[in-house]
Amino acid sequence: MNTPWTPPYLPQGTVYGTLLNFRREHALWAPRMNEAPYKAPPQAPVLYIKTANTFTPSGHAIALPHQVAEVDVSASLGLVAGEGGRVASAVLFNNVAIPHESYFRPSVKFRCVDGFLGVGRDAVALDALGGLDGLAGLVIELRINGVHRQTVALADLVRDAATLWADVNAFQTLRPGDVLMLGTDCLPDGSRPRAKAGDAVEILATGFKPLVNAFVGEAS
Repeated sequence: MNTPWTPPYLPQGTVYGTLLNFRREHALWAPRMNEAPYKAPPQAPVLYIKTANTFTPSGHAIALPHQVAEVDVSASLGLVAGEGGRVASAVLFNNVAIPHESYFRPSVKFRCVDGFLGVGRDAVALDALGGLDGLAGLVIELRINGVHRQTVALADLVRDAATLWADVNAFQTLRPGDVLMLGTDCLPDGSRPRAKAGDAVEILATGFKPLVNAFVGEAS
């Protein structure tokens, strides 16, 4: 019997990204956290929004603007809000950004370019992943043109999935369909993998279908 076709998942609410939630990057930034403009380490999760114009389903191409030669690509896991303030499911993301130097007051022009969020094929039920506690053992692999470029282990989060979810919900309401990404990790030098037109980025994790996006030059 053939499995019925289902349309690819796309977020139905607001997608929030989280900054500085992996230990390596947090440690690299720690010496600068007492500098202006904030002059203190963040006490709450540092969030930003990926707007709806950024959503690109798996299997679809992401276009680079004419003036952009390459972009940062980052594997992330998003928690999808269900009813009653609980997490219903999880989704793989390829979080794309134009390379930039500072996280202070992050600009939407670097993160919210058309197509700059690759979205996994399916939202996987949280129970199938062992619940929030089960996510701690999840490892995400990022490949570019079939070559391994990064391994992201959710055991390395500053705030694990349950803690981040609780801390964000303490000051704002995540409504059904909203998505909270757990963050993205950096490479040892603080950078992220880069992709250019002609590259294909694949993100894989146990329990999820691969997320694949090709990168192309923007049409004239």
